[in-house]
Amino acid sequence: MSELSAAFVRLHARLAPVAFVPEVLLHQADEPIGLWELTEGEFRSSQPPPFWAFAWAGGQGLARYVTDHPEVVAGRRVLDLASGSGLVAIAAARAGAAAARAVEVDERAVAAVALNAEANGVRVDAELGDVLDSDAGDAEVVLAGDVFYSEAMARRMLRFLLRAARAGARVLVGDPGRAFLPRERFHELAAYEVPVSEALESVRVKHTTVWELDPNPPGARR
Repeated sequence: MSELSAAFVRLHARLAPVAFVPEVLLHQADEPIGLWELTEGEFRSSQPPPFWAFAWAGGQGLARYVTDHPEVVAGRRVLDLASGSGLVAIAAARAGAAAARAVEVDERAVAAVALNAEANGVRVDAELGDVLDSDAGDAEVVLAGDVFYSEAMARRMLRFLLRAARAGARVLVGDPGRAFLPRERFHELAAYEVPVSEALESVRVKHTTVWELDPNPPGARR
């Protein structure tokens, strides 16, 4: 964890309970738009947007589901993709995962995951890198919250998740109705009304679904 990135996280976010998963503490930004402009600006910076500073609806829903259904992850090796703040990985670790690995392309997010895991008294292995063109390694459960927000990301993510599922991993996704979720590839496990930042989502509550990936082609016999 970069000390500079960790200092940035501490400076711009404060530790507080997650709205829909109050069992978990995260470093969260009080004023999202200002931080977004600081880190991204008008495309003046190559720094990724500060996804790590907010508890997004898909991640909150997925973390709630894992917290309420610990048997999904207990004793299993878990991979949390595009982890952001680490919320889902932390929920998995708290629920008894044998190992929790959180992957991010943003160095500040990796720092946030490490700080948040420490604050919650759990171990999460935070990793910097883009793994979507590879595989899920030894993960037995793959979790992804709010990852279908763009067409390009959705295509790459689905290919990765299908490889993981076909290799034997159980794949769960939390999604608040993003446009690029291929619903025909999933079946619903749970649905929630999740509090969100109105400044980011233009609403205060997002209907959020936890889905499980079906590795079979749509319409194929099981």
